[in-house]
Amino acid sequence: MDRTDLEHPLDPTDRHAQQRRDHARAEELLVQVEVTTDPEERERLRQEVVLLTLDLADTVARRYRSRGIDHEDLVQVGRMALVKAVRGYRSGAGNSFPAYAVPTISGEIKRHFRDFGWAVRPPRRLQELRAGLAAAEDTLRQELGREPTRDELASALVADADQVAEAQLTATAYHCMSLDAPTPMGTSLADSVVHEPSEFGRIEDHDALSRALTSLSDRERRILELRFVEEQTQAEIGAVLSVSQMQVSRLLSSILGRLRDELSDEQEAAAQRDRRDNRGGEDASITSIAS
Repeated sequence: MDRTDLEHPLDPTDRHAQQRRDHARAEELLVQVEVTTDPEERERLRQEVVLLTLDLADTVARRYRSRGIDHEDLVQVGRMALVKAVRGYRSGAGNSFPAYAVPTISGEIKRHFRDFGWAVRPPRRLQELRAGLAAAEDTLRQELGREPTRDELASALVADADQVAEAQLTATAYHCMSLDAPTPMGTSLADSVVHEPSEFGRIEDHDALSRALTSLSDRERRILELRFVEEQTQAEIGAVLSVSQMQVSRLLSSILGRLRDELSDEQEAAAQRDRRDNRGGEDASITSIAS
């Protein structure tokens, strides 16, 4: 690059054209890597390929910035993955080098998030499934040439689609926001946090829920235990009860609907009692004043 290049930087169109030329040159060098018998020459060619395709790593790293890990760290991970891709690529296998390298780089960055980026650590079973999910995503991207569907991932992992969905949701556990962070309205997130209920209020809620649960059958209480205590998916609950996932979904909707109705009735009855107590207190005060 000469002084003229520095004084007149390439516009985006020219830059993309240069990147395409660099990638084409990298493909030619990778072919030479496979035919050369000199180890030093092979290593030199690989290093040149890395320099010609650094934009691939930097572009993928930019996609994951502002998610709780420093951008510079992501660039470093992406470039190390690029080196790995250069060493693993075989020309003539069907894909161009960028098509092979980008999923490899993306997979390594995702693994870095998995290992070092947890802000809220999910259950171990989801962490383990997430680890297998990342590998399955990389493999299927290479095979299919597109993003795999949830059903395709479930089939590859021999897992249920609900389990895959839960594992995918763990991506949201990488980054959290401070409650002191300002909002566009000039307040903070802490201002919108609901205050903790009093201990007396928690006792009342627990008592109301306990009474509502007594109206359920043993089977219905078992379904709630499997879902909300053991955190099983609907498919896993169906396997325990020997029913379909759809039946479990309908049962849960019915049970929760009945509990909501009973708790609402309980709250309304409590409110009526409070109003009566207040009126009684006011009447007593008036009587005392009048006498």
